[in-house]
Amino acid sequence: MFYDYIQSPTGILKVEANESKITAVEFLFEKPNQETNPNYLTDEATFQLKQYFNNHLKKFDLPLNQIGTPFQLEVWKTLEEIPFGHTWSYGQLASALGDKKKVRAVGAANGKNPFAIVVPCHRVIGQSGELVGYAGGIKRKQWLLRFERSLISGQTELF
Repeated sequence: MFYDYIQSPTGILKVEANESKITAVEFLFEKPNQETNPNYLTDEATFQLKQYFNNHLKKFDLPLNQIGTPFQLEVWKTLEEIPFGHTWSYGQLASALGDKKKVRAVGAANGKNPFAIVVPCHRVIGQSGELVGYAGGIKRKQWLLRFERSLISGQTELF
């Protein structure tokens, strides 16, 4: 297993990979207690994340090792259709999957996404626009959404 860390404006991210694919990108809530063990995939993922945070990348192009149920995989694939700087409600995501009644199942699958930022689950919000359910924490979700919106509006702000 290979891994590396990136210090982002929203905290430390851990990037994990095997020999052929990225296996996870996750927020850490405390400083890592391991040394890095990078490979070319973790290097590419950290490069792309830095590009994202430096306003040079809006969509990631990484080989992801997505392991989940068929429904989870479908939800995660659909998350990538949410445009940069925009949000969908859980209901919109369920409708895009063909069944607006699966809102809770969509929420559960969204919460199991192992690729923070790269598979943009932070772009999913509650029906009334409230920020709900983000494994990285609501403050990080809020920061990411404000960051992306500021870039598409052309009004960069200091976060």
